[in-house]
Parts: sequence; C-alpha cells; structure tokens
Amino acid sequence: MANQGLYRNRVSCFFAPGIIGCFDIPNRLNMKAILPPRVILDPLLQQWLLEDIGRGDRTTAGLLIGNQIKSADWIVKEKGVIAGLPIAERVFKLLDNQMKFTFLVKEGESCEKGRKIAILEGSLEALLMGERVALNLAMRLSGIATATRKYVEAIADLPCQLVDTRKTTPGLRVLEKYAIQVGGAKNHRMGLDDAIMIKDNHIAVAGGIAEAITTIRETMPYPLTIEVETETLEQVKIALENQADIIMLDNMSLELMREAVDIIRQDKSRIKIEASGNITLETIRSIAETGVDYISTSAPITRSNWLDLSMKM
Repeated sequence: MANQGLYRNRVSCFFAPGIIGCFDIPNRLNMKAILPPRVILDPLLQQWLLEDIGRGDRTTAGLLIGNQIKSADWIVKEKGVIAGLPIAERVFKLLDNQMKFTFLVKEGESCEKGRKIAILEGSLEALLMGERVALNLAMRLSGIATATRKYVEAIADLPCQLVDTRKTTPGLRVLEKYAIQVGGAKNHRMGLDDAIMIKDNHIAVAGGIAEAITTIRETMPYPLTIEVETETLEQVKIALENQADIIMLDNMSLELMREAVDIIRQDKSRIKIEASGNITLETIRSIAETGVDYISTSAPITRSNWLDLSMKM
C-alpha cells in the first residue's frame, strides 16, 4: 500500500498545470543551446512516462520498496557527445520533485567510454520508473549531438554554417532540434509557420518561381523571410530577380553550385545561399568550399545511432 500511495502522490504532481517559462539551466553547464520551455516540455515527458508506466510499474510495486531513498550513477558506455541531461533530470523530477540530479559533465561535452556523467539521489521508486524514459531520451539526443559534432568539425574553419531540416521524428522535434544545437549546428525552420520556403511542389502549383514569390508577398499578413529551392541556374536567376532572401541550391553538382554562387555574389545583394541534398561527411567540406553560407542536412537526425548510456545503483 505504501507503494501505491507514493505513486498517487507523484501522479498528482505529475498532472500539475504546465509551468510556463524557460527550463532553468545550471551555470555550470555553460549551455548555449536553448531548451524548450516547460510548458512545451512537460506535457511531452508526461505522455512518454504514461506510455511506459501505464497502470503502474508492476515490478517495482511488487518489490515492496516503500519510501526508500537511493542514489544511482549514469555511465557512458561508448565515446560521444552528451546531450539531454537537463531533460532527463526533468523526467525524474516529474516523478519525484525532491530528486537530486548532479551533473558531472557539461551539455555538449565529449566523453570517453566509462565516464560517470551524472549522480541521482531520490525516491527509489521514481528512479526505477523513470529510468527507461530518461535514458531513451538522453541516448537519442546524445547520438544526434555526436553525429552533428562530426559534421560541424568537418567545416569548422570555413565561413559556412551547418543547419538542420524538418525531417524529424514526429513528437520529438523540439528535442531533436535541441540536440542539433548541442552538437554545434543551428536550427532551420522549427515548422511551417517560421518562414516562407518555396519548394518544387509550391513552384509547380503556382506556375513558377516568380509567380509564387509575387503571390505570397501579396497575401502574407506580415513580412517573413522567403527562401526558394532551386535546381537549375535558370531558377537561380529567377529567384535572384524576384529578390528572394535565401536561395537554396538543391542537389546540384559542385560545378553547378560554384556557378550559382558566382551568379548570386555578382548581384552584390544580401541574399544568403544554402546548399542541400545528399550531404555526407565525405562531401560536406567540398560543398562548403563552393562559398555557400549554409549547408542543410537531416543526416545527424535520420542517420545517427543512439549513444549507449546506462544507470547503475
């Protein structure tokens, strides 16, 4: 009965109204990435905890552990970049708001296999119930940050910025894009409401790039950045003539990309240039050397592996 009572108490806290504001990050983390506010984060974490806990953790309840307080260590089982510890902390605090979560590494820090990265102390029941959700998130985000860091380091000495895409796991976008930041890259659009991005299907529907830009400018309620996806030099010229803010060079060869960059730079406008399509660790540097301002890729999210982490008591 003690276990069931504790579970009810935690759930009462669990379903408290969303906390509006930013997720406080301890200064010792030296964070530059921006965590989603609790009003966004908490409902997601609550949903994932309910998915795992269901009607109750039968194993933990069956052990009759009562209100024991225990500590646990988080260990890295392979080399990688750590991301998501503050999110993992929040998972446990939704189950036990007295949980102590001590960070032993900074977000974005590269760690070797075997390193202890955090110490937790609190309700044993909360530790056991929150373990899988917290680890899953931290492993997923650390895997993304690790992959992102490799791409960022490949072009670190060039005036080109790596950005992500909207190819994210449904329900995980805010966290996956956070991991991209921890890895050292920047976020592109968070969603369709962030900016105008005219892609091939929009161009086909509108009847052309010029028509698409003109119609959108006439109908949007307030100024938004307009980006146009181009596949040929002719499309680049049309986007340039119609004063797009960003011109994306999609799946172009290096030779064609260099020509496109020259055409845009000769205009002496402030138009930014983005390259996208089939970006790999082997090709990213040569693409950056064409003179583009941004390289966008989904690879750190769609092709990364989880970083192996474990919790030991």
